[in-house]
Amino acid sequence: MRPNRWLRSGVILAFLMGACAPAATPTPTPPPPPPTPTAAAPAPSPTPAPAGPTPTVAPPTPTPAVPGAPAALKIGIVTFLSGPAASPFGVPARNAAEVLIENLNAGNAPAPYDQKGIGGVPIQAIYVDEAGGAEKQVAEFRRLVLEEKVDLVIGYISSSDCLAVAPVAEELKTLTVLFDCGTNQIFEERDYRYVFRTHAHQVIENVGAARYILRMKPNLRRIAGINQNYAWGQDSWAAFRDSVLKLKPDVQVVGEHFPRLFAGEYSAELSAMLAARPEVVHTSFWGGDLEAFVIQAAPRGLFQQTTAILTTGDTILPRLGRDVPKGIVIAGRGPHGALAPKTPLNDWFVKIYKDRYVVRPVYPSYHIAQAILGVKAAYEKAIAANGGKWPTVDQVIAAFEYLEFETPSGTIRMALGKGHQAVEPIVLGITGDFDPATGEVKLTDVMEFPAECVNPPDGMKTPEWIAQGFPGAKCP
Repeated sequence: MRPNRWLRSGVILAFLMGACAPAATPTPTPPPPPPTPTAAAPAPSPTPAPAGPTPTVAPPTPTPAVPGAPAALKIGIVTFLSGPAASPFGVPARNAAEVLIENLNAGNAPAPYDQKGIGGVPIQAIYVDEAGGAEKQVAEFRRLVLEEKVDLVIGYISSSDCLAVAPVAEELKTLTVLFDCGTNQIFEERDYRYVFRTHAHQVIENVGAARYILRMKPNLRRIAGINQNYAWGQDSWAAFRDSVLKLKPDVQVVGEHFPRLFAGEYSAELSAMLAARPEVVHTSFWGGDLEAFVIQAAPRGLFQQTTAILTTGDTILPRLGRDVPKGIVIAGRGPHGALAPKTPLNDWFVKIYKDRYVVRPVYPSYHIAQAILGVKAAYEKAIAANGGKWPTVDQVIAAFEYLEFETPSGTIRMALGKGHQAVEPIVLGITGDFDPATGEVKLTDVMEFPAECVNPPDGMKTPEWIAQGFPGAKCP
């Protein structure tokens, strides 16, 4: 066994020595001779790449249709989205803005608004809740301009908010369009460069209501008013009362009531008016206050004893339906809502709104539509005047001043406040029987007063115009 063991040891040792030794350099094999050249074979057809995106280079940024235009026109839109003013006023305004902007961006609007967006630029809206008071709205306005970098702001239902924001718009040099607030003080107390209002102020419905009620009740003797205790309510009542007294000086005022805004409970005021027995009660209540007033006054018999004038009453018609009492004078702060004209543009607006939200648009919806379409008309006029190039803010302002443009409510003219304040006619009617087909009461004795009848001349303040007997008014 010993020789075998030594043999195995030698084999193992030889193996280990071979493994540790450097590898032998192989003898190079000479390269084969080059092939004899032949005719080149045709290249195979390329195999199509599989379907699907295979980006290798980023596509170029599209050139805007209008030289110098931004990628989007950024608009802050401020309206009540919470609180008692939201459901009747603020939300219908936001709804109208949403569906209108969507259709404008898609190029679905009829002429003269059939160009996509504004001058071909899409509209980008940023919605802000107006609830919280004037101080909060000033802070929100600054945030929209300084942080969100909006190009302009469309907003405000409350007159207090408009009065607070307008000077800040001037300070920040930001184009601002007031879409619903009604106090006449905005452009009658000072001039603005960057602020516009694309609907008429409160004078039209209150002077119009005075003329209307005196035609319906030529022997009127006693009136009273219940209005919210801030600029809107005070201005509205003063315009109605003073107009009635100017047109019929022997009328007696038997009650003036000013509950706080959004009080919501009016038993004391109702008791006082029932005791005073006026023939006509005027109110400019709006939002939840108006609905609460009607719901509380009806069972106490106020509407059987007196004729009520609701200058913002269009908003209650679809919401209260068959519960709206007969014999109430209704207005919609212009030819809006149930009192809007029968035109192709209005038919289109009502259709797109009802298709989306089921109910018809009320007057705050019309007001915000006027603001958006006014902005579009002003920008596109400025683009044309600028040789087809995107305009500066100053060029848009120049185009906006004294502008005339079409809306679902008819032609709007920026005729007052040095071209910054719109005028429009007023339409009023009286509630009648409930119509199951529309879900609203019918309006009878409908009457329209043209803009030339119910707006003061440019440069004259409303109280002076009324006190002097409506100089320049042209009434049917």
